[in-house]
Amino acid sequence: MDVIDLNLSLERPLVFFDLETTGTDVAKDRIVEMAFVKVMPDGQWHVRPDKGQGQTRLLVNPEMPIPEGSSEIHGISDADVADAPTFATMAPRLYRWLEGCDLAGFNSNRFDVPLLAEEFLRCNIAFTVDDRHLVDVQNIFHKMEQRTLRAALKFYCGEDLDGAHEALPDILATIKVFADQVKRYKDHTILDSRGEEVGPLPQDVPGIAKFGQRGRNVDMVGRFVFNDNDEVEVNFGKYKGQKLREVLTKFSGYGEWMMKGDFPRYTKWVVQEMMEEIKAGR
Repeated sequence: MDVIDLNLSLERPLVFFDLETTGTDVAKDRIVEMAFVKVMPDGQWHVRPDKGQGQTRLLVNPEMPIPEGSSEIHGISDADVADAPTFATMAPRLYRWLEGCDLAGFNSNRFDVPLLAEEFLRCNIAFTVDDRHLVDVQNIFHKMEQRTLRAALKFYCGEDLDGAHEALPDILATIKVFADQVKRYKDHTILDSRGEEVGPLPQDVPGIAKFGQRGRNVDMVGRFVFNDNDEVEVNFGKYKGQKLREVLTKFSGYGEWMMKGDFPRYTKWVVQEMMEEIKAGR
């Protein structure tokens, strides 16, 4: 596997990853394939799965049927994962492997990161991102060019994407696109649809992560967001725009409704933490 120069100095490991899943519902769907590439500050790569050791795909038994529509996209069937390990059997080791790393991917902030965190929470492992920088290559791409991963690889690298919707080919394409973005937009600015100047792209992971943000989510999927005063606000339903602390205080049944509702575990975790703070008078 060719090592790609990121054109970037790293302060800590940056893990690019991609997930193939049973569907797109973060609260319900499960992982069926994973791939990770850890880029170290010294430029070394650590890949899971490692083709050099004969493992070409890291399949995961989702412990649920894979819908036909999903199988048509990524080509993974129930038979393919029947003998694969479950996420729970891999979770402790994977958690340690990801410790102290920033995360990157394509559409990862909206889907891959929340779903990965959800899988860890199913295993009673609190996988938080508060101390990680999250780089979403798609957000950079959409801000600067507005295309898809296949078009991004063609546009930036002049290459066609072979093996699309297989986790490892997708993530390698993402790394190539990201490396070219760092180099291409170092001194580049554009005017967005509102006539505001966007760019140039920062040349460090914290700056790039902030550049690619589309809001300040508290719970990954955006049910709650930080306002300008760093207070947690509700971002959906009839209480949208109101402070979560005030809603939980005024409407005693709201917290119970959230905890029993069909919401991601990370979202419920935010509610639970706030309820405990209110109870303790903090």
